[in-house]
Amino acid sequence: MNTHITRDEPIECHTLPRDYRRVARAIAFLQAHAEEQPSLDALSASMGLSPSHAQRLFRRWAGVSPKQFVRAVTFSRARDLLQSQMSVLETAHVVGLSGPSRLHDLSVRFEAMTPGEISRRGAGLTLFYGFHATPFGHALLVVSKRGLCALGFADEAGDEEDALADMKGRWPAAHFVHEPARTKPIMRTIFETKTGPLTLNPLGTEFQIQVWQALLRIAPGRVVTYSALARHLNALSSVRAVASAVGRNPISYVIPCHRVLRKSGALGGYHWGLARKQAMLAFEAVHREVK
Repeated sequence: MNTHITRDEPIECHTLPRDYRRVARAIAFLQAHAEEQPSLDALSASMGLSPSHAQRLFRRWAGVSPKQFVRAVTFSRARDLLQSQMSVLETAHVVGLSGPSRLHDLSVRFEAMTPGEISRRGAGLTLFYGFHATPFGHALLVVSKRGLCALGFADEAGDEEDALADMKGRWPAAHFVHEPARTKPIMRTIFETKTGPLTLNPLGTEFQIQVWQALLRIAPGRVVTYSALARHLNALSSVRAVASAVGRNPISYVIPCHRVLRKSGALGGYHWGLARKQAMLAFEAVHREVK
């Protein structure tokens, strides 16, 4: 089912990273005062904005009111989601989502790199990259001729170099070419149109690929624990290995490692920042509520 959100004004892609940074600060305030369920006046004051400006910002970024967002961003919401996590992966498997997986309306297909490519550490491989505005900050996309290899984030000054160095470290022998015209259509498919096929071409071991494919079966607005994910993979004795594979996910957001939480409902870690993980979870939760 498509999610249709009524917005007060059209999204302008160049404003999204700025909006995200402001929303990330708001999330920190909401987490600190979650039990109080802060009012719009209190929230806007924490952001240094007028109530009307804060309201417009949330509407532009998330398509929902701050009140709806407050409900979604609290840890109590995460615990509520976890109460149903036992069936999330099992149901997806039963209904046949172990084949082509879905992210919104995207049909996602894996074409993992071969063992030879892994052993050569990218030698002979040309990878194209570009930076683009997204709802969750400035994003780095890396693609090969076969599909999307990586997606990371870079918000502050100097972060672009760090994010690119992170990705180059995964393919140390590959040739990287800055070509945003090649990555922009994929960015739009993921964050704007959310329709059409998407081929993923990540570098990972066979076990890591299995974990990442399982992550694709977690629907937006749902979460699982690391132990539930391990149970689904018949790897209960290897929960740490499963958690490590989740942490090594090179294609953030698309392969939704942000939907894995600790048993307590705490966020756990996230390579691109806990505020961003919470923003993604809250964004998906409110969109699921308004379907």
